[in-house]
Amino acid sequence: MPLAMNRDVFITCAVTGAGDTVSRSSHVPITPKQIAESAIDAAKAGAAVVHCHVRDPETGAASRRNDLYREVTDRIRSADIDVVLNLTAGMGGDLIFGDVESPLPLNAKGTDMVGASERVSHIAECLPEICTLDCGTMNFNLGDYVMTNTPAMLRAMASKMTALGVRPEIEAFDTGHLWFAKQLAEEGLIEDPVLIQLCMGIPWGAPDDLNTFMAMVNNVPASWTFSAFSIGRNAMAYPAAAVLAGGNVRVGLEDNLFVGKGQFATNAQLVKKAVQVVEGMGARIIGPEDVRKKLKLTKR
Repeated sequence: MPLAMNRDVFITCAVTGAGDTVSRSSHVPITPKQIAESAIDAAKAGAAVVHCHVRDPETGAASRRNDLYREVTDRIRSADIDVVLNLTAGMGGDLIFGDVESPLPLNAKGTDMVGASERVSHIAECLPEICTLDCGTMNFNLGDYVMTNTPAMLRAMASKMTALGVRPEIEAFDTGHLWFAKQLAEEGLIEDPVLIQLCMGIPWGAPDDLNTFMAMVNNVPASWTFSAFSIGRNAMAYPAAAVLAGGNVRVGLEDNLFVGKGQFATNAQLVKKAVQVVEGMGARIIGPEDVRKKLKLTKR
């Protein structure tokens, strides 16, 4: 296939995530102030978009509290630098079964299943420009944890996001998730321009080898905009792979804690390294205003 390199690239920084990374690196932001400051530093380093989860300020555990999202949103919007705000809507679909002989009742520790309205309540309150929609169900990492997003739930959430005027970023962890994203578009539940995030290397979704990655890319309609990332050791190789395939870049402490072997990173350092990779390939980094024009976003 011919090379289809993207020459105008935007970088998304995934600032903190929901995983148990706080115990592994002191650079992972926890409080709303820390999350906002890390997002702002990432924007100053070259990120046009910041993707934010929130955490319990006392424990560092993932949280769905609207007041924490509100504080992060207000702090980022009052900063002295412009950036596109992308809030997760992936929380509230965590299903953890009992043991293999007794899958029911569910394991109450970690199971967090709520309805569509509650899953997007912070989106309705904060009205970010973008919010994520994990477009499918999959076995996630180890044990008995299933990331649960049924077709009915996804249709309801997509409809609510579109009605709010917030652009969904479809997070696709496997080719079937792209298939369902096309169905959402066909039904008019998500609108053009469609934005896709290809999530590579997460057990047990799509592995991050190049054959699988290109299978994912080749299932993205030509008129859609996509970005891509991998986690762990291949995270800083993926900016090059994504740009060569015609896409955009995501880096950040949600996906990878290191800027080099044994060197713990900050979000700003990961963004700076991605900028160096992209510009070294001869592409241009575009900023938040260009992203808004490209994706028809509503700034608030």
